[in-house]
Amino acid sequence: MSRAAQDALSGTALSVFRLNGQFLAVSEELAAPVGLTASWWQVLGAVLPEPLPVAGIARAMGITRQSVQRIADLLVRQGLAAYAPNPAHRRAKLLCPTAEGRAAIARIQPGHAALAARLLHELGGQDAFDETVRVLRRLSVALDAIAADPAP
Repeated sequence: MSRAAQDALSGTALSVFRLNGQFLAVSEELAAPVGLTASWWQVLGAVLPEPLPVAGIARAMGITRQSVQRIADLLVRQGLAAYAPNPAHRRAKLLCPTAEGRAAIARIQPGHAALAARLLHELGGQDAFDETVRVLRRLSVALDAIAADPAP
């Protein structure tokens, strides 16, 4: 591997670590007024489109199943989510948002929209924002491919 490639990997990793911290901080700021944490919001948000098993949420989010299970159980205890039977797997129940969970997420939306508008402006428009998303997704797909086929 060339020195330039190693430097690019280090620079990418450090930038992504910083971005992760920045996104966690703004997510906490947006979620706190409605009684959620960034982690609760992340897990609830994953099941808004459709109910998912804990393992499916973990895969989609790139976090451990145990972390998702802990948060899912908290969300259920708080009445923000519920477990439902999973027709595809008897023991892996599906996590579903409750009406209260959907309402909490809806209360975050104005702050979320305002942050999106500010980022759109800072990045220089929709095309630049879309390109940022494409590059980050491409990086994630590349890392998945490496994980699936590790070098000898």
